[in-house]
Amino acid sequence: MPALNIPPATPAGLDFLSLGALVHRLDPGAIPFRKAKSLDVWVSGGEYNVSANLSDCFGLRTGVASAMVDYPVGDLIAGGVRAMGVQGLYKRFQHDGVTGPNMATVYSDRGQGVRAPVVFYNRCNEAAALLKPGDFDWKGIFAGGCRWFHSGGIFAALSDTTSQLIIEGMKAAKAAGAVTSFDLNFRAKLWSRLGGTAKAQGVMREIVKHVDVLVGNEEDLQLGLGLKGPDAESKDKLDPSAFFGMMAAVAKDFPQVKAVATTLREVHSTNRHSWGAVLWMDGKTYTSPTCELDVVCRIGGGDGFAAGCIYGLLAGKSPEEALRLGYAHGAMLTTTPGDTTMVTLSQVEQFAKGGSARVQR
Repeated sequence: MPALNIPPATPAGLDFLSLGALVHRLDPGAIPFRKAKSLDVWVSGGEYNVSANLSDCFGLRTGVASAMVDYPVGDLIAGGVRAMGVQGLYKRFQHDGVTGPNMATVYSDRGQGVRAPVVFYNRCNEAAALLKPGDFDWKGIFAGGCRWFHSGGIFAALSDTTSQLIIEGMKAAKAAGAVTSFDLNFRAKLWSRLGGTAKAQGVMREIVKHVDVLVGNEEDLQLGLGLKGPDAESKDKLDPSAFFGMMAAVAKDFPQVKAVATTLREVHSTNRHSWGAVLWMDGKTYTSPTCELDVVCRIGGGDGFAAGCIYGLLAGKSPEEALRLGYAHGAMLTTTPGDTTMVTLSQVEQFAKGGSARVQR
């Protein structure tokens, strides 16, 4: 039996659909926010980023189901979604002109050298947190076909209703024959508002019952799902043994999960990282090469990895090839500013095969 039963593409359908919050990130570059005088604006969101990457770099037909507020910030974000070739499927909200509902704002400078990036948020009265079961016509959305459905732990942590919406979407996707994936993305600050780690584990364990493919490292598995892992932390952050050591626990508690993948990263400075990735699929383990990254902006690297790996699986590549594509795309995404891809498929494929950074003439 194949590890994943991926349906074929259909003329009217989507290759990939994500469900999550759309945000805009304000980026002053290497300048700390307290001294910033100008900002770049990036359209982002952990779930959306995967859709954007799969569309722009890998040429797939993708969509994002999300909240959209009818005011200028919403217009800016919706324009960014269109520019990446992603179909927006929106539950629309009207802004009251004063307090919202709002599209969330993420503030993140890039740091430099020994100075780490600093990330903080304004998610007050966020429209995406108001999303609930019944807000999307899943039967109509999946009527034309959908090969892969994806969501994540950040969206699950926004409110009590968003996690229920994820489960509703997962069930509809499974009924339509789609593969389902979930990025655990455990964030303690978000879950503390809803009841802490115990609440997170209860919610995410219910979601993962409907999931085929998980994205997350050993810490995500332990904190997000309450799985027992190795007591001793690996001294080498590129050593996959701690991650692979948890796969028996995943298989025991969630036997329907067919694959788990994550990146491996050792941060030497803000701009110098060692990078790799690992995949457990159908009971077998795969490890990517490792490389040294000269990082321009690290935001979105994990989403870049997920997109490359998912593309490989959708394209019928072997698990080893899919992992290398994820490793390569995630690495290359860190060489450009912004949260989503600016590289081409040929560049990703060359690096995945062991290509160098020599000038291409």
